[in-house]
Amino acid sequence: MTTLRGITWDHPRGYDCVVAASTEYARATGVVVEWEKHPLSAFEAAPIGELASRYDLIVLDHPHIPEAVALSALAPLDGAGHDDELAALAADSVGPGHATYAYAGHQWGLATDSAAQVALVRPDLLPEAPTEWDDVFALARQGRVLWPCNPVHALSSLVTLAANAGATPGSEPGVFLQEEPARAALELMHRLVELVPSDNLDQNPIDVAETLATSERYAYSPIAYGYVNYSRAGFRAHRIRCADIPRGPRGVAGSQIGGAGIAVSASAGDVDEARAFAIWLASPDVQRGVYSANGGQPGYAAAWDDDRLNAETLDFFRGTRATLEGASVRPRFPGWPEFQRRAGEWTNAALRGRMTDDELLRRLSGAAGEFLVDP
Repeated sequence: MTTLRGITWDHPRGYDCVVAASTEYARATGVVVEWEKHPLSAFEAAPIGELASRYDLIVLDHPHIPEAVALSALAPLDGAGHDDELAALAADSVGPGHATYAYAGHQWGLATDSAAQVALVRPDLLPEAPTEWDDVFALARQGRVLWPCNPVHALSSLVTLAANAGATPGSEPGVFLQEEPARAALELMHRLVELVPSDNLDQNPIDVAETLATSERYAYSPIAYGYVNYSRAGFRAHRIRCADIPRGPRGVAGSQIGGAGIAVSASAGDVDEARAFAIWLASPDVQRGVYSANGGQPGYAAAWDDDRLNAETLDFFRGTRATLEGASVRPRFPGWPEFQRRAGEWTNAALRGRMTDDELLRRLSGAAGEFLVDP
């Protein structure tokens, strides 16, 4: 009997779904996958080389792919008898999701979980959600808006808003964002942070979703990664409906794509069996079946188009699809994880008034020249 070890993140969307799927896979194949979990913060920042040395299967954030490839930490999924299945998955991608796990001519992971920054709505408190920023600010002045803007998510919002204003992140090596769109994004962010609770500066999207799902005061968040769990009946006291982000210069385009994918360690005990499991997990029947039924947020269009899943989740998938299709992709360089750590802290500091926008942009430019270039 083959036993594989996997690492994922500590949330029903990351853990319960892969455990349930693995139980079904073991019954069908005899291959056992034992899962461990670490916090969201580790999912965002844990050293990929260390994870690959300890686990056969890794649920990871796609910006880690270039670093992992530079370290020879992952096994490519292509060229090993699964190319037809990989081509079908590429054709079934939601926005750029599948392609974010491709790098240097190979496919290193699969977008088993697709997400971008979207809007969160309490439909029982706010039947008509704002679609324009003027209406967002009017609602915020009433004290009814939340916005997760801890360091990682402050930077994510900067990318989303600057990309919506026309600045593709990392459009050329050594450059992060063009100055004019970045300043426009920061201006909007400063206006918003003055109108939301101060503790939002320490919070992530799960924190905000928890408050929205349990409070009678707050009704909306304009930019936050969506979690399908909160759209399902019974998960929390109240359901959250997810919608496209407020419209800007490029409509709802530019939202920073996130999500999670599954990859195979180059040092896996059985690389072929690990590859087979990863591709099975991404397959349409699994994604819209056992994976979704156990808290997963599927990554491919066969599930996003499914009538039953949309009916069960307040149209989570159809309601955010336009945002996903127009999503922006973070710069793809091995130095991105360290750049993200520093840039997030600086962006959060600027929102707190501890750093000027001029200083933030200067630091971002300097760090881009250091980290967002090929080694």
